[in-house]
Formats: sequence, C-alpha cells, structure tokens
Amino acid sequence: MARLRLGMVGGGQGALIGGIHRIAARIDGQWDLVAGALSSDPDRARASAAEIGLDPARSYAEFAEMARAEAGRPDGIDAVAIVTPNHLHAPAAIAFLQAGIHVICDKPLAATMEQAEAIAAAVAASDRQFILTHNYSAYPLIRQAREMVAAGELGEIRLVHVEYVQDWLAEETGGKQAEWRTDPARSGAGGCIGDIGTHAHNLAGFVSGLDVAELSADLQAFVPGRRVDDNVHVMLRYEGGARGMLWASQVAVGNGNALRLRIHGTKAGLDWAQEDPNRMTFTRFGGPAQILTRGGAGAGPAGLAHLRTPGGHPEGYLEAFATLYAEAAARIRGETAEALPGIGEGMAGMRFIAACLRSSAENAAWVAP
Repeated sequence: MARLRLGMVGGGQGALIGGIHRIAARIDGQWDLVAGALSSDPDRARASAAEIGLDPARSYAEFAEMARAEAGRPDGIDAVAIVTPNHLHAPAAIAFLQAGIHVICDKPLAATMEQAEAIAAAVAASDRQFILTHNYSAYPLIRQAREMVAAGELGEIRLVHVEYVQDWLAEETGGKQAEWRTDPARSGAGGCIGDIGTHAHNLAGFVSGLDVAELSADLQAFVPGRRVDDNVHVMLRYEGGARGMLWASQVAVGNGNALRLRIHGTKAGLDWAQEDPNRMTFTRFGGPAQILTRGGAGAGPAGLAHLRTPGGHPEGYLEAFATLYAEAAARIRGETAEALPGIGEGMAGMRFIAACLRSSAENAAWVAP
C-alpha cells in the first residue's frame, strides 16, 4: 500500500508531543510527514522544518495557509496531526476539516466547551475522519482487558478505580510545557483534570464499557499562585450501578507517569499499570492471581493485534501511539478500526472536565456530566 501523506500543526522546537507523534507515525511505515506549520513563530517554524528535513516549500507560517495550499496540491496531505496547546485545536481542526483533510488531534479536544462544540459541528458537516489520540487505549493489554470485560470474564462490573499521578508540577516551574499547561487561556479552565484526568476518565470507560451518570469532584491548586488545578479527586457513579474513583495529580512527589487501572466485577478483577504495561494481573474470585503478559498465553484477538516485538521484549508508550496511527491509516483507507477514539470520546472528555469544575465549585456536589 502507498504511504499516506501527513502534515503537522505545532510540534516545533521545544515541543514535546510533536516528536512523539512523528516517531509513532513512522513505526509501521504507513505515513510520510511531508508538510507542517510547526510553530506560530515563522523563524522557529522554518528552523524546525529544516531540522526534520521538510521541504522548505511545504513549511508554512500558519495553519490556515497550510490547509489551503495542501488542499490544492495533487500530492497534498491526506491528514494533519494537530499537536498544539489546547486553545488552538479548534481553529486548526476546523480549517483542515473544511479543506477536506482528515484530522488527528491530540487531547483534550479543546480548551473550552464552545470550541469543542465548534469542532463537533465541523466534523458533522464533513465526510473526513476525526481521530483523538487517547494513546493509552491502544496498549495491547488494555485492548485485551476491554475484550475480557466485554466477554463477561469479570462478571457484572461493580468497582472501577483509576489513578494518574505525576510530580513534575510540584513546584512553580518554568519551561514551555509547564507554561502553557498552567495558563487557563491556553489549557482551558481545567489544568490537571484536562491534561491527564481526561486520559484516566477515557481509559476507565474504554475498558469497563461504562458511562458516568454522576460525579462528585474536589479540585485543588496546591502550588501558590497557580490558576488551574494540579490535583483532583473524583467519586463516580456509573450507569447500571457500578461505583468508581478517579485520582489525578501533578504534584504527587515520587511519581513519574503512574497511570493505573483496577476493575472489579462479580466474578473477577484486573489490575494494570502503565509503568509496567506488558503485565496485567487477573484474579478470579477465590482463585490465585494470574499474571497475563503482552501477547502471551490466553491473549485474545484484541490483545494480539499490533504486536511488533517477540514476547519478553517490552512495548509501551510510543508503540501505543503507533497503533493509533496505523488504525487511523486503516480508517482513512476505508478499512475497519473500531476502537479508535474520535469526536464522541472528545466531547465526553469535555463534559467530564466541565462537570468536575462545576462539582468542585459547588463543594463537591453530585452533578451529571
């Protein structure tokens, strides 16, 4: 199959997630990065394009120009990856959708609900694909866990516990990544809840298959002067009666990227941690704990898809992103890619953020997302 042509908005010098997207898109050999508006600063955009070998003629000063130009080229891009701060997701996504170009967008969907609804309207008016990169949903053992829950191996789900804790914002620090994530004009009103809380919320729902009916949230900004939350505790009531808890923090000293999911049903429970992603504990009621491994004995079709290395050779963060890019390519070609997160998951994440902010402002009142 011919490779698809990819463009990128954002991800220039000093950015973090752009480089990750570029590596992930290359892993399975289905994409060529051929164009970019890599920075809002024209000089930085040119320098960033030169560093990664883009044709200078396809390095653009701003994304609207890129959307117009690429849509008019016979060899124009098939899709664009949007890896900007949150407040720029909406204008960029809408510009490319209206130009007839597929969109792969980093999460959360937008900085505000108004922006999110504008993206949703553009998606509805377009016949192009919109993919949101909730990459943790693409780990092989997470796909296997989802398959096991759907098959009834855990029984009726009673409890869902997810936590995503870091410590890199435990002090008032500078740097590009901290600067925009703690600025409500660019991140949105939610800080930690938008940045990593949405990942935790999405992962819990992806595996459990459950939707949140009500939540009670307590958000804090522990660092003096910080204008967005940096620690979040949320109690969850799921439709159907299951109960859950979500803890997200960027000030939990001693933690790097500790995303953990535990789900307990009437028959069994499972436990998976992102920092040891190739092992998952599965325990049947009254039985011994079993250690399931990535692609190992007992893996079903979902857990065996997209394996790239032999057993015992770890795969993780980059490969999960690569799976989303491989599935995006399949979707764009008209093939099946059922697990891909899209505009529905993006809007669910935005409603979750808004509900948490509203609940916390009302002294942890129970609210519907």
